[in-house]
Amino acid sequence: MSSSTPSRPTPRRTVLAAALGAAAAASLPAASSAASSQASSGTSSGPPGSGPSGSSGPSGSSGSASPSSSSVSGSAAVDYYAWSSADDWRHGTADGTRIRTGRRDGLVLDRPAGTLEYTDPHTGTKAPWEYATWTAPVRTPPAPASEVIASWNADAPAGTWIQTEVRGTYTDRTRTPWYVMGRWTAGDGPGDIRRTSVDGQGDGRSKVSTDTLAVDDPASGLRIASYELRLTLYRRAGSRLTPTVWRIGAMGSDVPDRFTVPASVPGSGAGRELRVPRYSQEIHKGQYPEYDNGGEAWCSPTSSQMVLAHWGRVPTAEELAWVDPDYADPQVCHAARFTFDYQYKGCGNWPFNAAYAATYRDVQAVVTRLRSLGDVEKLIRARIPVITSQSFLASELDGAGYGTAGHLMCVVGFTRQGDVVANDPASPSNAAVRRVYKRRQFENIWLRTKRYNAQGQVRSGSGGVCYLYFPVRPEERQRRVLRELGIR
Repeated sequence: MSSSTPSRPTPRRTVLAAALGAAAAASLPAASSAASSQASSGTSSGPPGSGPSGSSGPSGSSGSASPSSSSVSGSAAVDYYAWSSADDWRHGTADGTRIRTGRRDGLVLDRPAGTLEYTDPHTGTKAPWEYATWTAPVRTPPAPASEVIASWNADAPAGTWIQTEVRGTYTDRTRTPWYVMGRWTAGDGPGDIRRTSVDGQGDGRSKVSTDTLAVDDPASGLRIASYELRLTLYRRAGSRLTPTVWRIGAMGSDVPDRFTVPASVPGSGAGRELRVPRYSQEIHKGQYPEYDNGGEAWCSPTSSQMVLAHWGRVPTAEELAWVDPDYADPQVCHAARFTFDYQYKGCGNWPFNAAYAATYRDVQAVVTRLRSLGDVEKLIRARIPVITSQSFLASELDGAGYGTAGHLMCVVGFTRQGDVVANDPASPSNAAVRRVYKRRQFENIWLRTKRYNAQGQVRSGSGGVCYLYFPVRPEERQRRVLRELGIR
């Protein structure tokens, strides 16, 4: 998400939050058939979710909540669960996929379960693709969820791609449709599809907004009691190629509507700061405008590159050969290009950023929520930076110098007093990227689900969304902290 400026309109999807609000609970179109204009099967039945369904979410949805009714914090229920080992894959239902064991166990396409004629909505190219599927066991979170966000780690070489879907069971025991949470490939060559979210998915009770499945009206009490994930692996018909999926997971959460959150007390993470490279998105203004108007909107990929560099992962000279040699930090251009969502028309798709990070050697990446800055302190002590998503008015974050409808930055440490040290890509230069933000202000703008925009209208906040990037083989202290936060 880009930092907002007077000359730039509010992004199509600002920040997706835990509760879209009762005012957004208008009736939505029913899910359409999989046999849509985008895809028709070359076999007796197409692959799961081969066509679009439902309705896209609003940008910065209004809510009916008021401070008097919503500022009570309550407790946030967050459950991240993933399948990432050979044993995990064995517990799912495979149709044409098989397990490939090794340093990193993965799921690959073994024998085609069918063929799909897919017309790419962004290029108009129609081509036949062989596919195979894997469906995860039903996951029942400890508490029913108002939102589900899927994320994955995979390799999809040229001529292959994957599709991730979610189907939920509501607390009244009815089901959602299979919702497409992303059609993803690592590249964008002439033989590739264009990675894309899918608009128009909803059943009148829930919908998908770019990368988040959310209940339309949380105030009704309806929740998602359980869900299933389904993977479809594709390759060019007649080829022997295959994508490899190393991790598939989802974060189910129910964060209460709130304008304010409880203040956390600085812990043992205070006074620690990680050495994370500093990159400014602003120095890339005007570069490669085909990727969301150039660098001014590249907060998410810029933050991703900072953390990848922290782990010693950068693109090779060959991978950067397409970037103008006069541009500084070409790796930021690389991240923007290969996180770009052609439907959303931006680089801020949360799972696409995680998937991009995991294309680097021995990096795992997840999208989840945290409950407080105390959780972040634990990660900083374990040497894991945290990329956070927040939205705020300029008056709500001293020292930022801007307001934003949605922005990503990287928390790299804490001062001795417990204030947040952030690498903020919305800075005029790399040297200016390091910022210190007041703990109370930062925690509130990150964890709240409701806020007021400059016009006094109620809009959504991210409710604590973050990206976590960490090694495939974490150190014991890192493994322990991740496990404590529900990441395995």
